[in-house]
Parts: sequence; C-alpha cells; structure tokens
Amino acid sequence: MRILIVDDERPARARLRRMLALEPGIEAIGEAGDGMEAMAMLAAFRPDALLLDIEMPGLSGIDLAASLPAPAPQVVFVTAYDAYALRAFDAGAVDYLLKPFDQLRLRRALERLRERQARPDASPGIAGMPPRQLLVTERGATRIVPVDEIEWLETADNYVVLHTAGDAPLLRQTLAGLLERIGPAFVRCHRRAAVRWGCIERIVPLDKGDCELVLRSSARVPCSRQFRQAVMDALQPSGPPHGAPASPQNRRARE
Repeated sequence: MRILIVDDERPARARLRRMLALEPGIEAIGEAGDGMEAMAMLAAFRPDALLLDIEMPGLSGIDLAASLPAPAPQVVFVTAYDAYALRAFDAGAVDYLLKPFDQLRLRRALERLRERQARPDASPGIAGMPPRQLLVTERGATRIVPVDEIEWLETADNYVVLHTAGDAPLLRQTLAGLLERIGPAFVRCHRRAAVRWGCIERIVPLDKGDCELVLRSSARVPCSRQFRQAVMDALQPSGPPHGAPASPQNRRARE
C-alpha cells in the first residue's frame, strides 16, 4: 500500500511516518506539508490512501478530499478535532483518527483501508461531497478556483474552460465528469456548455428552438433546443437544487 501523509505540522508527519514503518504491507510513504503540495504529488506518487489532516492553511483537508481527481485514493482523516467526524463519514471517508492515537488504532485504520480496497464494489476516494473549489494546474503551478465564482463552463478539446468574471482557466476534465463532481448548481445548456442557473439574467429566443442565455455579467452562452427545457425547469421555483427558492434574476429570466 502506498500512503501519502498530508499535515502542515512536521512533527505530526514524522510521528505518523515512524508508526507506519512498523506496519506490514506499506510499500511507500510520502509526505506533503499542505493540500496544494499533496495535489502536486498525486500523479507521480500514486498513493492508494491519504492520511489527511483537516485544519491546514490555504486548503482544508475536507476541501482537498472533495477536489481529488478520479480515480481518487481512499481517505483517512487524521485530526485533533472531533467536530468534523460526521461530515467526514457522510462524505465516504474510510476512517477518522482522532489525535493522539496509538499504534493499535492506526492498525485498525489500515485494516479498514485494506478491506475497502478488497471490495469490488467499493467506490474509491471520497464521495457525495461537491468541492467548494477546483484546483487548476497552470505552467507547473496550482491555483484555486472557487466553484461559486464560476459562471459557466465550456468544452475545449480535452479541457473545460471555467468562465469566471475575471478570467477563464482551463481544467483537464470532461464536461460530463465535471458536472457530476460539482453538483446541481450548474445545468447543461448545450453539448459544449453548462451554466450556473443562478447567473441567468435573460433567455433570448433564436431560430429553430435554440436560444441564448444572457448572464448577469453580460456573458452570452448558447442554449440548444435539446437542453432548453432543462434550463427552464431549473429556473422554476421548485427547480433549483434542494428546493432553493428562485432568485430575482431567475424570475426575470422567465418573464
């Protein structure tokens, strides 16, 4: 098993490394001092599991777990705080180690990791929790793009363009895969585009049942007749995710 320790405290990483070295079946142990460093290490280190602290500067452990690209490693949270336990297990974490823990408790967590890996129906990584930000690699550096700043999405070959008010970074991902990750805040409006339904200001009819979506930022997004009804449904009072009320902008879009 290949394990990546992610903790911003060097002594905590060193202690966990010493404990892991006493356990059989550990093929490799890596260390990252924060979430951004961990993301940069994923492709080269290829961990089977993350032992992940929660409260870290910049990018929390829970946000990092929600941002892991597929196929994602399994996650065990390692933290001094018990307040996150329910959220962690609801999100699909394999285990939750509360500091300080002993060798026996760590061994139980490793056994649970092995059991999860051995199950053919086990879903890898953390599940059921839309990320609050996306991590985009640009010229060797990783930047954070908050999901709530994205207005619409557009495919570009093997990438998705994340259109925000300020710029349009590229994320290497399929549009369908990204929409599955970020939840119901976005609605597909074209085979090559999706829009945050709360950003729609107006719907302008075009020929042959197509239309154009005008956003609050004045951006104009194509909407094909194939997806027009889905957009209209999202703008209904009962359409937005989890029964959220339609915004004033949504109401104007329907008028």
